[in-house]
Amino acid sequence: METLWFCVIALLWLGYLFLEGFDFGVGMLLPVLGRDETERRVLINTIGPVWDGNEVWLLVAGGATFAAFPGWYASLFSSAYLPLTLFLVALIARGVAFEYRGKVDSARWRRLWDTMIVAGSWVAALGVGLVLSANVFGLPLDANGDRVGSPFAAITPQSLLGALAVAGYALVHGAVFLTLKTEGEVRERARGLVLRYAPFALLPLVVLLLLVQLHSGSTWTWAASIVVALAALGGYARLVLRREGQAFALMGVAVAATVVALFGALYPNVLPSTLDPAFSLTVADTASSPYTLTVMTWVAAFGTPAVLVYQGWTYWVFRKRIGTRHIPAVHVPSS
Repeated sequence: METLWFCVIALLWLGYLFLEGFDFGVGMLLPVLGRDETERRVLINTIGPVWDGNEVWLLVAGGATFAAFPGWYASLFSSAYLPLTLFLVALIARGVAFEYRGKVDSARWRRLWDTMIVAGSWVAALGVGLVLSANVFGLPLDANGDRVGSPFAAITPQSLLGALAVAGYALVHGAVFLTLKTEGEVRERARGLVLRYAPFALLPLVVLLLLVQLHSGSTWTWAASIVVALAALGGYARLVLRREGQAFALMGVAVAATVVALFGALYPNVLPSTLDPAFSLTVADTASSPYTLTVMTWVAAFGTPAVLVYQGWTYWVFRKRIGTRHIPAVHVPSS
């Protein structure tokens, strides 16, 4: 049961990275691909109906960790308290910006909230990458699972590489999503950006996976890392042929294989100790009681299909492309 819930939590992180990954990317690319107010509204409208639903995956991942592995939750969230707080503040600022940018008919007002969207998207993408990679490589934990040393202990060269890896992935994923969801100049601009810069943006992810496998990989996690590279190359090739849907699906395969490689290299630990391997937190050590895990399994068995059906229906309703011709003309004052 403990292993099952470890896999469930990995699956929840997969859903979050795939779904929130592209709307982080859209926010990060707002000033690059949106040359005027109408184009920026096109970009925001591609994720407007779904961005808040995508964040539910993070809440469920955190809640499931708290309920299934309270020891893991306590040590990780206390040891990486500062980057996690910054990450959550970025998510809050970004969400408020989506809701408030259209409340006042002022170019200055919209620029303010657009800046919050861009900054929040960048900080959140970097933050989630930093925390996940710090979890995989480990933190300085003592025998009680408490952090030893600075509050900035989660910030290491490996975790900074992880931050760049997730941010680079989000940029590419968001641009590929925009080739699938937009039309006209925005679509062509997004496609051109991926074809020019994807190899550079995804390089930190490749290096991260290589380091993880050298650190604690196995045969099957090496295989998952190879799948990441093949899926990314395949997505690039399909985008060259203007098969945007297939390219987007292959980005999904790449992030799924990434999660398999990272969590597979982590297991049976949930949070390694960099001070002494004997202090590492494991699946067995940090799990809740069998009764708790059984109750959680039954709740998830009934609740998860309903959530998936509802979210899938939302994406189906808003599946069509968006272009500038769909955006009503508005007066844009000078200030």
